[in-house]
Amino acid sequence: MGGDRGPSLSEALAGRIAAGLYQSPLHKLRLKGRFPLKLLGVPADPVPGDPHIGERMAAGRLIHAGHTAMTRDITFREPGHPAAWTDWAMSWAWLRDLAAHLPEPKAGAAVAEPLVARWLASFAEYDALAWRPDLAGRRLLFGFAHAPLILSSSDQVYRSAVLAAMATWARHLDRAAPRLPDGLAKAWALAGLYAAGVLIPGGEVRERTALAGLDALLAQIVLPDGGIITRAPVDALAVAELMLMAAAAPEALGRRAPPLFADVLARLLPALRGMALGDGMVGAWNGAAVIAPPALERLARQSATGTALTRSGRWSGYYRLSAGKTVLVVDAGPPPAPRITAGGHAGTLAFEMSDGPDRLITNCGGERGLVAPLPGALASGLRTTAAHSTLVIADTNSTRLRDDGLLGNGVTEVAVQLRTSEGSHWFDAAHDGYVRRFGMLVRRRLFLSADGQDLRGEDVIEAVPSKLMLRRQDRAFAIRFHLGPGVSATPTADASGALLKLPQGRVWAFKARFAAGGGTVAIEPSLWVDGAGTLHKSLQLVVNGRTERMLADIGWSFKRAGK
Repeated sequence: MGGDRGPSLSEALAGRIAAGLYQSPLHKLRLKGRFPLKLLGVPADPVPGDPHIGERMAAGRLIHAGHTAMTRDITFREPGHPAAWTDWAMSWAWLRDLAAHLPEPKAGAAVAEPLVARWLASFAEYDALAWRPDLAGRRLLFGFAHAPLILSSSDQVYRSAVLAAMATWARHLDRAAPRLPDGLAKAWALAGLYAAGVLIPGGEVRERTALAGLDALLAQIVLPDGGIITRAPVDALAVAELMLMAAAAPEALGRRAPPLFADVLARLLPALRGMALGDGMVGAWNGAAVIAPPALERLARQSATGTALTRSGRWSGYYRLSAGKTVLVVDAGPPPAPRITAGGHAGTLAFEMSDGPDRLITNCGGERGLVAPLPGALASGLRTTAAHSTLVIADTNSTRLRDDGLLGNGVTEVAVQLRTSEGSHWFDAAHDGYVRRFGMLVRRRLFLSADGQDLRGEDVIEAVPSKLMLRRQDRAFAIRFHLGPGVSATPTADASGALLKLPQGRVWAFKARFAAGGGTVAIEPSLWVDGAGTLHKSLQLVVNGRTERMLADIGWSFKRAGK
């Protein structure tokens, strides 16, 4: 939350001590042991790869995050690779894409085995990056799932080297994984360790220990209502897919997977589905990029609760209001704490809205989860309050965005009341993001009619007594409603609203109501970034005004014209 400044000094010190230990002769001695002659099974990869990336690999190019490296004589130590590309390459996630392009193992092995051999030649000994616990866990999972691509060689020396490396990484994770702070990196490390315990002979103790670690960790990062502690939907999707990968290890041996994996998936998937609008896409929230429908549909097919959805999130902070063909998703939770994640958004009390398959109101987008990174200025701009459909005071973010990518002071508490009666929804929430700086509390009230054709809202700024405020003065504010791609806007004759035409032809009328201080409604350019990272030009409605005696009360409405 706002007062959390990131990892503590003790956590940073513990990390440095652990890194030193891993380079010590003692740790090197602990890595020694018997090496397996084979794996006990080959689990299925539940997530399909990108055959286009695999095709480029077969042509000699490793392409990820907008960066290309030629595979001829690559050592993976070459300088200049972006961090996102390096993590992907070190994790061996490219095996998934290669398998999608060349499903016949012999053809895929001709491409993969030379790359693996070069990687092992470069990182046979401990390396702080290559052996980073989350990357080692991912490398084990991808290596197990795509073993036919990397263990089909008749060269026994090479095969032995691969199997020995897997066993060594597992021994490293025996000590490194439990030391990690709770988070997604620890989940990857423990899941890889669990799979190693199942698939490498003699790993029964390792399997039980890793499973107990996962059980304790997932209870912390997956919230009771199925939300994720980072509040970024792409992280919930990643954990859901990780559950499927981990469960595939015992299933490859004909065993039933522990109930933990299905139980976690049964919480995650309904919450994710509850955040999807009528187009099937989950919006860009708290640093996350848009999630396209195929990912959710794939999870639904592999989960016993695939058709369920969560409508309100006391813990996740996301609330779904739906009636008729209209769906709203509201962010009514504080931003995630800096120690949990970087790249969070300052979009508290923003909402997205759809009419059938058309997005009417949206946020501008997010970066994490995109195949290629966005330009730095754009990625930073998407995190601002102004890039969300919510109220902004004095052109200032409701939660400060620090230069290091973490969140600073701002929203620490969001109070929410939700009521439903005869199909209509009343929503009332307030946040304290501007209290310390301006002495102002922001409140948003919403009413959605039972037929879904009438959304009424009220945004209120209230003065909050505070001894900390040295300068109390009135401020300009703006309420932004970013329109979905393809939505046109025509101002009304009285300049207090606009007629909005959606791609499917339906028309909505927007109108603002001002108190004594007055205000204006403007139609301005905006943009929306889709799940592929493509920028779409769009429009936004901007309601401008100024507080009077530290107060403001603006009513507004969206009403559908016709059926």
